[in-house]
Amino acid sequence: MRVTTLIGVYDAKGTVLGEISYVLRKIAGRGHCPLCDITHSWIGRRRSFDACTANLGIPVDLYHLDDQPDEVRQISAGRTPLIIAVLEDGSRHELMSTLELERCEGSPTSLVGAIERQLHDRGWSS
Repeated sequence: MRVTTLIGVYDAKGTVLGEISYVLRKIAGRGHCPLCDITHSWIGRRRSFDACTANLGIPVDLYHLDDQPDEVRQISAGRTPLIIAVLEDGSRHELMSTLELERCEGSPTSLVGAIERQLHDRGWSS
């Protein structure tokens, strides 16, 4: 089965107040979002993330807690951050959990490698 889209959901809200709250939480050592660490640096979105995911050949859509579509929210509820795979038949499946994103240690290259392994292990193609 072919994967048509990957969806990432951050463990943070996309509003200005949500972003400030997240940064303060991270600075205070009270939590962070491993997906945010992979996609962003302190100064904005990482170009290396975009370059690495472009090599996958699968579009990657990213959402915050407050802007994710309802069909994504049904899968992500209480389990963010995560990566969801959308298959050609329209079904959606959790591809990577928070723990698996943590193991990437903020590296876009590690994320892409982990995604490729997950796709291979499940017999899905890009």
